[in-house]
Amino acid sequence: MLMNIDDLTAFAKEKGFFWPGAEIYGGLAGTYDYGHLGTLMKRRFEQCWLSYFVEGNNDYYMIEGALILPERPLIASGHAARFNDILVGCSKCHTYSRADVMLADLGIKVSEGANPTEIDAAIKANNVKCQKCQGALLPSKAFNMMVDVHLGPEKSEKGYLRPETAQSPYLNFFREFNILRKSLPFGLAVIGRAYRNEISPRQGLYRMRELTQAELQIFFDPENFKTDFESVKKTAFQVMPFKTKQLVRVTAEELVKSYDVPEFYAYHMAKIFIFYRDAIGIPEDKFRFLEKGGDEKAFYNRLHMDIEANIESWGGFKEIGGLHYRGDYDLTCHSKGSGKDMSVKINGKDVMPNVLELSFGVDRNVWAMIDLLYSDDKTRQVLRLKPWISPFPAAILPLQKDEAVMAKANEIRGSLSRKFKVFLDEAGSIGRRYARQDEIGTPFCITIDFDTVNRESKDFDTVTVRERDSKAQERIKISELGAFLTDRTSYRG
Repeated sequence: MLMNIDDLTAFAKEKGFFWPGAEIYGGLAGTYDYGHLGTLMKRRFEQCWLSYFVEGNNDYYMIEGALILPERPLIASGHAARFNDILVGCSKCHTYSRADVMLADLGIKVSEGANPTEIDAAIKANNVKCQKCQGALLPSKAFNMMVDVHLGPEKSEKGYLRPETAQSPYLNFFREFNILRKSLPFGLAVIGRAYRNEISPRQGLYRMRELTQAELQIFFDPENFKTDFESVKKTAFQVMPFKTKQLVRVTAEELVKSYDVPEFYAYHMAKIFIFYRDAIGIPEDKFRFLEKGGDEKAFYNRLHMDIEANIESWGGFKEIGGLHYRGDYDLTCHSKGSGKDMSVKINGKDVMPNVLELSFGVDRNVWAMIDLLYSDDKTRQVLRLKPWISPFPAAILPLQKDEAVMAKANEIRGSLSRKFKVFLDEAGSIGRRYARQDEIGTPFCITIDFDTVNRESKDFDTVTVRERDSKAQERIKISELGAFLTDRTSYRG
C-alpha cells in the first residue's frame, strides 16, 4: 500500500497515470493532466459505472449537456446564492484560505456547514493567526465557487462553467421525458466535466478546480417507486448514521425496519456497495456510508449519504461519491425560474417528479483505486485492479529477440488490438517485464517463445499466459487468446 500522498503522486507521475496540469510551466493548482495509463483507467472506470448503473436499466439513458450555462438557471437552482465556501484572508500578506480547511489543519473542528459568524468565533477562541506570516486574519466571508465566463464580441453576456453535471439532466428532463416513454421512474446520466473555483485545491485529485463526475439522476413518483428490493435486502454493509455517529454493519432490510430509511433508498445503497465490492474490488471494511444531517446536509436533500472509502494517503475515510434524495427541489426551482411547468401526468394525476441522485467523483475514484489496490511487500509491487479496470488487459512479452518470435509477437498484437488495447514489452529480462506489468495493474502477460514458432514442438502455435495476482501460468492456443481475454477481462455487471 502507498503510505502517503507524496508516494502516490510520485508513482502516478512516474508510471504515466496523472500529474499537475501545465506541469512544464510549474503547474496550475487544482488541475491535472491524465497520462496514457490514467486515461485508459479512467475511461474503463467510466464504462464500468455506465454498464452497472445505466445500461442495464431500460428506463435510464445517457445524455451529454453543455459545459457553459447562462446565469438564469443557476440563479434558479440556488448556485448563484448558495454555492459557497467560507473564505478567510490575512490583513498583512493577503494570503487567502478556505476557512474550514485551515482550521482543520490546526486541529480545530467546525461543522461542514459553518457560516462566517461561526468561523470567526472559532478563529477568535483559538487565537488563530495567518499560517504564512502570523498576521491578523480578516473577517471571513462567503465565496462563490462558480467559474464565470463572459461571452460575445464585447463580452457582455455572462455565463458560467457548469459547477456540477446534475444541472444537465434537470434542464433536459421535460424534453427527454416527452420524447421517450412518458413514464416514471426515468433516469438521465451524465459523465463529464464540472468546474469549481476552489480556494484551497489540495490532496491530489481530491479537491480540484476541474473535475469529472459520473452522475445518475433518477426522476420518480414518491408514491410509486418500485425496485427489486428482495434481491438485495440481505446485503450488509457499513453505515454511520447521523443520530448515533456510530459505525454499524447492517443489511438493507435492517435500514428500512430500524433506521427509517425508505426502501428505494436502501436498495440503491446496497447496489452502490455491490458495485464497489464486486466491480471495483474495494475491500468491504474500507467502504462505508456516512449520513449527513443538520448543517452538514445539503439544504435541498431529504436524505444525504456520503459514499466513503478509507484512503490512507488522504488520512482516512474520504468522500468519493454520494447518494442524495433531493425531493422535488430541482424541478420545482426550474419550473419557477423558467416559467415552464415541469410537472408530468402519471396515471391521470399531476406529479412533480422527485429526484434520487447517484453522484460519483471519477477522479477521486481513480485515486482511491490506486491507494487501496496497490501493495508493496518489499519483494513485489502489484496494482490489483479488476481486469476490466486495468489500463491494459494484457501485455505481450516476446521471450527472445529472435526474428520469428518477434514476428509472431507483432502478429498476435495486431490480431488482439482489433478488440483489446494490449501492450508489447520487449525490453529487459522477463522477470523485470513481469514486474513492470504487475506494477501498473496488467492482469495477464502473454509470453511468446521458441516453442510458439517451432513447428516440431508440441507447443507450436501456443503461448504462455501468466495471471498477475496468483502468478499462475497456463499454455493457451493462439487461436483461443481472444476468447480467453474476452471471458476474463469483460465486465458483466
